[in-house]
Amino acid sequence: MGYRRLGIVAALATASALALAGCGEAPPTGAGPTGEGAEYCARMVTNSGGLEDRSFNQSSWEGLQQAEEEFGIDAEAIVSTEETDLAPNVQQAVDTGCQLIVTVGFELADATLEQAGQNPDTHFAIVDEQVEGDNIKPVVFDTAQAAYLAGYLAAGVSKSGVVATFGGGNQPPVTLFMDGFVDGVAAYNAAHGTSVTALGWNKETQDGVFTGDFENIGLGQTTAQGFLDQGADVILPVAGQVGEGAATAVLDDGDASLIWVDNDGYETLSESYRPIVLTSIIKNTQDAMVEIVGDDLDGQFSSDPFVGTLENGGVDIAPYHERESLVSAELQAEIDSLRESIVSGETVVTSPSSPS
Repeated sequence: MGYRRLGIVAALATASALALAGCGEAPPTGAGPTGEGAEYCARMVTNSGGLEDRSFNQSSWEGLQQAEEEFGIDAEAIVSTEETDLAPNVQQAVDTGCQLIVTVGFELADATLEQAGQNPDTHFAIVDEQVEGDNIKPVVFDTAQAAYLAGYLAAGVSKSGVVATFGGGNQPPVTLFMDGFVDGVAAYNAAHGTSVTALGWNKETQDGVFTGDFENIGLGQTTAQGFLDQGADVILPVAGQVGEGAATAVLDDGDASLIWVDNDGYETLSESYRPIVLTSIIKNTQDAMVEIVGDDLDGQFSSDPFVGTLENGGVDIAPYHERESLVSAELQAEIDSLRESIVSGETVVTSPSSPS
């Protein structure tokens, strides 16, 4: 598979009006698209986090919107709001007769596998989960690589010597971030002879702090506050919308910084949070979607997993924006060198949850 379209997207468009709630009929699309993909359509099914989750549902949809603009295809999103929506919404997407069905998140793995088995001529792509099937393309990201850089950064800017992370659930797409983050902190300590502590995750035992869901913003706030009370001044929530609660706690603290995930939180979170966003661990889902649609239109669909890495631009850390003054030139040089070392293979970032 080529990576001709990959590159970190600097600004994300706002998700727009083609979202469908629940399991209703797809609305008419008017005159329809024109161009090379005029006879081609794609449908995306979100997980229960909804379309504007400031996470991978939103990023995946923005990628399909880019593909719609670039290739002239017809793309629509079907929004799941409850767990009971998931399987019916995948069925609805298949019933449209579209060539490509995109599902987002581990919650949709079973429904995707079932529908792919029943519809061998339809192509499926599932984001952030590995599901095997001749007509299923997993779209996964080795976020541990970028999180390693973020952990190194967090340790480098921390004044208290304490940083923290927590997740929404103990699942591979979540713990992959956490593994990379704590290893990055450890790498900084090894390089500088420091003892920055990373709260919230033990890589060896694969256990740590989890809120138990990805939607309870209040729980995210109390969890982050608990870390702040222990002296943490950089916090990484890996918990979807729950992370907004952490952002509130960090903002109220006044001195701490937030690291966001999946997309650039400086661009996608409320503007009030901009001053606290140190960086974000980005999955370039947008360009992955464009590439997959382009390959499918060219007759080159493959079930080989798409794995985003630092090398192909599928993952990285975002600019520091208003927090740039916290990052010294020396620290930035170390991070740049570390990125090159990971890309070259000299530094190998490992996790039990790494995609293959």
